[in-house]
Amino acid sequence: MFFRPSSPRPPAQPAGQAESREAAAEASGGPPSTVPTARSADGPAAGPPARPAAAPPAGARRPGRRWAVLGTLLFLYAAQLVGAALPHVPLLCAAGAAGLGFDLALRQWRPGALGGLNRVHCDEAVRQLLRDLLTVACLAHLPGLDAAARLALVAGLLACYAAHFACRALGVLVRRSRTLPIVTRNIDTSGLGLSPAPPRLLARPGRRALLFSVPATAGLLGTAAVGDPAAGLAGVGLSLALFAGGACHLATWLLPGKRPPGEERMVEWFLGWLEAYRPEVGLYFSGGQGTAYQANMWLPTLAALGRRPLVVLRERSMVQQVAAVDLPVVCLPRVAHLMLLEQSSLRMLLHPANAPKTSQVLRIPTIKHAFTNHGESDKLSSCNPYAKVYDEVWVAGPAARRRYALAEVGVDDRDVVEVGRPQLAPIRRASGPPPAQGPVTVLYAPTWEGWTSDPGNTSVILAGENLVRALLADRRVRLLYKPHPMTGSVNPLAGAADARIRELIAAAETARADGGGRPGGQAAREAAEAELARRTEALDALTARAWRPGADEMERMGAGGAPEPGHAEAVAEATAAWHEAFWNARPPGAHVVLTGARPELYSCFNQADLLISDVSSVVADFLASGKPYAVVNTSGLAEAEFRAAYPTVRAATLLTPDAAGVPALLASVLDPARDTLAADRAALAEYLLGPAEPPSLTRFRAAVDALCAAAEARRARRPAESGPGLPTPRPEAGSHQVVTLTGPRTEQQPSGSTDGAHSPQGDRNA
Repeated sequence: MFFRPSSPRPPAQPAGQAESREAAAEASGGPPSTVPTARSADGPAAGPPARPAAAPPAGARRPGRRWAVLGTLLFLYAAQLVGAALPHVPLLCAAGAAGLGFDLALRQWRPGALGGLNRVHCDEAVRQLLRDLLTVACLAHLPGLDAAARLALVAGLLACYAAHFACRALGVLVRRSRTLPIVTRNIDTSGLGLSPAPPRLLARPGRRALLFSVPATAGLLGTAAVGDPAAGLAGVGLSLALFAGGACHLATWLLPGKRPPGEERMVEWFLGWLEAYRPEVGLYFSGGQGTAYQANMWLPTLAALGRRPLVVLRERSMVQQVAAVDLPVVCLPRVAHLMLLEQSSLRMLLHPANAPKTSQVLRIPTIKHAFTNHGESDKLSSCNPYAKVYDEVWVAGPAARRRYALAEVGVDDRDVVEVGRPQLAPIRRASGPPPAQGPVTVLYAPTWEGWTSDPGNTSVILAGENLVRALLADRRVRLLYKPHPMTGSVNPLAGAADARIRELIAAAETARADGGGRPGGQAAREAAEAELARRTEALDALTARAWRPGADEMERMGAGGAPEPGHAEAVAEATAAWHEAFWNARPPGAHVVLTGARPELYSCFNQADLLISDVSSVVADFLASGKPYAVVNTSGLAEAEFRAAYPTVRAATLLTPDAAGVPALLASVLDPARDTLAADRAALAEYLLGPAEPPSLTRFRAAVDALCAAAEARRARRPAESGPGLPTPRPEAGSHQVVTLTGPRTEQQPSGSTDGAHSPQGDRNA
């Protein structure tokens, strides 16, 4: 799937490729724009207002804005330089004060505008030092100041910068000391005595350098204006007191009372927690920014197993990107600490993605590993050769099994287990056709262009505008446009086409509103918006992070303790209520651009009468609804070749890039007699997703039980005296080998023995 409750989805990539290149595409919540736009409502507070759907990407405006900011800054420096050289005191004072104020304003409202200067080490402290040097140069030319006064001002100013850089060094030491070897979430850490983080003003040098320099700058400019050194000395003295006091206060975080526990203490605590909690089934995930959705889609299923679940992460940043669930989360960045899991009761790990660090956890012989992937489609990434390193590969239905067999990537068919798609439970089955007079809700959810330039990857470039025009031409259509969040990240043509599609939808929605196409009174709409705001606030209160903005990793770990009983159920209820309020707040028949973490994709499925998409796992999941769907063929293949190459489209209506088939497609949705693919969809759903009975979660639990049992049997066969981490050698085929260990002698049967020779697991579970 390309959309999930937490983070945007890129398609599956070879190990390490996607993780290193993706970026988060979510935005904070905000009010609807000209076209009702679903923005992410994540977080305790509303973010910046959502931009209109027709607006160009923000990145397109950044270069000009950055050049304007840089030009303004250079102009102020030039003016101050002229004022210091002439000397012209009014010009110097005006330019110096304006430069400091401009830098402070940028730091507050546009912190990334001068990122290029910061990267070349021309940060706030250097820019402020340049302003102070120009002011001091002007003071050297003023006749009213004696040498002693000038020397005192310069000495005080140098002391300020010495204290600033001392505070900066202390900040680095404090941050390093507070980097914990093991990071957790949803686990009680009160026994570790984790202290809160220092104030952000002290820990981060940028704003501190500017704010603490305000008294010194004001005093020096005042001295230049009136010729009295008292103002300058007072201002410099106050700045020196601020810098020195901040450094002394920050140094207290290096004292024993505020220092974090050492590595040995952390390891001892973690092993004790593992012994007390005794996890059985875990989810292992390693990935880069924007990949958390791959793990998030499996978290509800993991929680539903009821087998003391555990989420194991490898990247520190991922701890806060994982969805707000009540499962215990541990982050083990170092391999040495990852190996501590061998001393736990953990029996198996689910792997939703391939990553370079996956090979590290595969070294633990006491844990069985199952690859679940994060969505299945007909793309090559759904049969990655890396899958053969796992004990088992869990797929939805027979289609994926056949895909691995045809790909010949080394995955043994005996290790492929069909478990269905437990995540599809929220998708409601079709209840009948929409009313003949409409609205007909069409979800257009194209995938992105991918890492290659294959025109068949996405329909946005070649067909998107034609499709949207054809859909909007029918007044009965209510269009939900949900582009992939990575659209345009590789191919600018895709981003430009996406912007034009949004412009078309904005224009159509404006015309609908001006023409009175929105039924319902103003009071009813305002009440629906108020209800949505209330539900958003309630959901944010349950899912908001319980720490201040300046909290660091250690403080968040201390604050993110074990959740209260019933919290997960309350979040589920609040989420369902939010989705209901969101759709009620949309005017009936209104077109909506969906670009955030909420509403979830499956909620959009439940609203839609028809899906139009590309070859992706979105199509396979939509089959669970039984509703009609269409796939856009931009590959250049003939229809027969296209259907043969991609099994997921066998029950789809194929659309050409000119969108000529849209009217007939809409007619088949409104009239079941014209829907000739209903039986094919049912058969294809079973082929791709597995049978409806027993339910997918039941089959998934059975697979978990079987693999856990295999892990327990493996542990029972390991001699207790052999110590952890000592693998038992595999005998050569046809031999009867006796392997001497430190414990009792253990005989191993030859690989051709009848014991287990025909087992579905074979000797992979040995």
